[in-house]
Amino acid sequence: MSAIAHGDGQRHGDHPPAAHASSRVPPVLVGMYLFIASEAMLFGSFFAAYFFARVSVGAETWPPEPFELPVFLALLNTIILVTSSFTIHWALQSIKRDDRAGLIAGLGLTFLLGLAFLLIQAREYTRLGFSPRDLGFGSTFYGLTGLHGLHVFVGLTLLAIAFVRAVRGHYSARNHQGVELPGIYWHFVDVMWIVVYTTVYVI
Repeated sequence: MSAIAHGDGQRHGDHPPAAHASSRVPPVLVGMYLFIASEAMLFGSFFAAYFFARVSVGAETWPPEPFELPVFLALLNTIILVTSSFTIHWALQSIKRDDRAGLIAGLGLTFLLGLAFLLIQAREYTRLGFSPRDLGFGSTFYGLTGLHGLHVFVGLTLLAIAFVRAVRGHYSARNHQGVELPGIYWHFVDVMWIVVYTTVYVI
C-alpha cells in the first residue's frame, strides 16, 4: 500500500524534517556557552562572599595575621594552567588539520599539566596551617579555591574521555566537537584561576 499523504505534505513513513536552527552557531556550542555563563555567576557569588569577608575583617594587611599564603607556589600553578591553555589549543588546531598525532599529544600534555596543578593545590592545602573553620578568611579561601579545584577535576575527566576517544580515532577535521567542547570548558577554568590567583594571592 502506498504511503498515506498527510495535510502538511509529509508522507507516512518519512523522517521528520530537520529542526530549524535560528543561529549559525551549533546548538551544542550555544548550550556550552550558556553553561559557562551560569558557572561564571556561581563563581561570582563566591567572590562576593570572599570580598565581604575581607571588608568585614578590616585588616590593614591581607591575608590577616597570622595567615600566610604560598604566593610562589600559586604563581607556579598559574604558569602551569596558562601553559595548558596553549596545549589544548594546539590539540584542537591539530585535529582541524587531521593531525591525529598532534591531537593526542596536545590532549595528553593538557591532562598532565592539569593533574600537576591539582596535585600542587592539594599539597598546598596540607601545608597552609589553617582550615576552613578558621574565621571568615579560612572558609572563603577554601571555598573559592576548592570550587575551582572541583572544576579542574571535572575538566580533567572530560580531557581523559577526549584523549581515549582520540587514541581510538573518533575525531577528524569534520568531527571534532568532542575536543572543542572540553577545550572551551578548559579555557574557562584557566581564566577563572587567573581571576582567583589575582584576587586571593596578589591583591
